[in-house]
Amino acid sequence: MEHEPKSAAYRVTDRNLALELVRVTEAAAIASAHWTGRGKKNEADGAAVQAMRHAFDTVAIDGTVVIGEGEMDEAPMLYIGEHVGAGGPAMDIAVDPLEGTNLCAKALPNAMTVVALAERGNFLHAPDIYMEKLVVGPGLPKDLIDIDAPIATNLRELARAKGKAVSDLILMALDRDRHEELIAKTREAGARVTLLSDGDVAAAIAACIEDSSVDIYAGSGGAPEGVLAAAAVRCVGGQMQGRLLFEDETQIARAREMAPGLDPSRKLSLDDMARGDVLFSATGVTAGPLLRGVERISATRARTHSIVMRSKSGTVRFVEGRHDFSTKTWAPL
Repeated sequence: MEHEPKSAAYRVTDRNLALELVRVTEAAAIASAHWTGRGKKNEADGAAVQAMRHAFDTVAIDGTVVIGEGEMDEAPMLYIGEHVGAGGPAMDIAVDPLEGTNLCAKALPNAMTVVALAERGNFLHAPDIYMEKLVVGPGLPKDLIDIDAPIATNLRELARAKGKAVSDLILMALDRDRHEELIAKTREAGARVTLLSDGDVAAAIAACIEDSSVDIYAGSGGAPEGVLAAAAVRCVGGQMQGRLLFEDETQIARAREMAPGLDPSRKLSLDDMARGDVLFSATGVTAGPLLRGVERISATRARTHSIVMRSKSGTVRFVEGRHDFSTKTWAPL
């Protein structure tokens, strides 16, 4: 086995890695859940980061964080460029230790912990800026959506492909002033709009899950979260396009530094953001449409609910975990 190329080693171990990822997101969710409703988003995020970093120490990968908590001088752990894992296949790691820090702090729905893995070089190294995003689910004609087209056109094409009326479609977007025109144009086209306060990774996944009420996700959010969303969309065979949004020349220069050879202004395909075989895991911290939150069963026991996906097989698993802290090497705060 040791003489096989890394890609072969990855193929041998990726099934086990998918389940190892669940353990990582579960640990972060349980740690951050201690802070749910306490109004302290930084403490919640810090607990998730610490737990996730510790959990990675037992995962059999040679991992490099490409989407993380920030640069080395901005984040003590899980910073961009940090190496994690116990050794094994060379992997790129995208993490959001607590997607929706405000949601956790205020005990609002949809906070979750997120990790994605790909072979080295297969994730876009996205700077911490905004990204415009457009997502639809699997089973649709190739290249159905176009981020450069009016939203009414995308809605019309999506309705035709799904055999629905435009009035039956639901678009999800972040509730932000910058989305006023998107929301108005969507409603003008006849579709309905569901708004969320935070958590656009969960929204992108919702657009790709067949029993979800969401048909399309659109609007701008964080670019790092866009890469995580792309990993999830790839796992389920959905479609996604994006474009980086810059405020100044400094951000453009940073994007060129992080992704040499990439035209910062061009439309990004799913392959630009996440390509090859991808693994994805998320665990709910607070309950939402996609995942249930962490439930404390007793002083020493808790229940978690996670989603884990593999692009190679297209399998989506929902995993319920029951945890006894008295038997673990770590314990929540």
